[in-house]
Amino acid sequence: MTVQSMRPELSEADIIRLMKGETSEERATVAHRLCRRIAVDVLSEEERQFADEIIQILAKDTAELVRRTLAVTLRNSPKLPHSVAINLAQDVESVALPILEHSPVFSDEDLIELVLAVTASKQSAIAARATISGPLAEVISEHAAENAVEILAGNMGADMTDRALEQTIERFPSNAQMHENLVLRDHIPVHIAEKMVSLVSGQVFDMLINRHELPAQMAIDLAAGARERATIDLVEQAGRTNDLPRFVSQLNLNGRLTHSLIMRALCVGHMPFVEHSLAELSGVPHSRAWLMIHDAGPLGLQAIFDRAGLHRKLLPAFRAAVKVFHELELDGDPNDKARFRMRMIERVLTQFQAIPKDDLDYLLEKLDAYAEQAKKREENAA
Repeated sequence: MTVQSMRPELSEADIIRLMKGETSEERATVAHRLCRRIAVDVLSEEERQFADEIIQILAKDTAELVRRTLAVTLRNSPKLPHSVAINLAQDVESVALPILEHSPVFSDEDLIELVLAVTASKQSAIAARATISGPLAEVISEHAAENAVEILAGNMGADMTDRALEQTIERFPSNAQMHENLVLRDHIPVHIAEKMVSLVSGQVFDMLINRHELPAQMAIDLAAGARERATIDLVEQAGRTNDLPRFVSQLNLNGRLTHSLIMRALCVGHMPFVEHSLAELSGVPHSRAWLMIHDAGPLGLQAIFDRAGLHRKLLPAFRAAVKVFHELELDGDPNDKARFRMRMIERVLTQFQAIPKDDLDYLLEKLDAYAEQAKKREENAA
């Protein structure tokens, strides 16, 4: 049956069944059949007007089952009239929730007004939408019920602006699940991570400090044991910072820019950290340090190695790691950084055996971590 035959085949008896069917189940069956055709078929202007008439009839049906059938069937359709969508959003929850969570006909302004006017459950449905703009996220975080904000925090399609993040943690400082949702996001700003350090504990604390950038001095203090349970990795923190020279300088001022830390960074492929570290310790500009490491031959590498005060016994391993770094390339495929670091560690371990035990344990642990990271991301992309 094609849409071209919709009007002729919707007989007077069908309309009567739709409006005055003996049972709600009978009307819901007719509603589902018609709404499916409206949703998937291409409509002419005349057919669109007729479809709107049908939808208006369904939206006013006294039976909740019929209205819910309409809402569920057309929840993803742009053909649902805007006025009907607004009315359905104000209906009982079984009718409203599918529309609020999925309908593409709402504007941001519609959704903001609804957040300020509807029940907590309806706010939660809005917070679960596939995409949430920054302005809408800010209104939800500032005005919605706790469960809706918790859902928003875990919604990776939400544009969580700084204001939205700040409102979330200020309004609900004790909601552990909300904090975990925020920590699991791909990125939270450094000043938000700093505020969260004092709010979270246990596994969430570990995830926070090992997934997100912290202020340089806080990262160093945590690594130095300011909190006994801290397991912060300064190499990973260096890879996240937006101001690497300052981070390296802070490490040096605090006596944390150790030979072991530099070697570990090199072995996992964090070359910018290595370059800035040798520049900091040797007192030469970064550009000159880069040339001595990468483009001045073995004597250049040895010269900056000595000038930085690193132990000569580490030079063979250092030279081997730099050589491996030059031989490997990022492949451009998803998860290439994790795979690159895995290959970097594997090559270093096979080419240089005399690695101190603590550093060896660290590299083996990172090898497992990068392998698991690459596997999970590939599974998520599948």
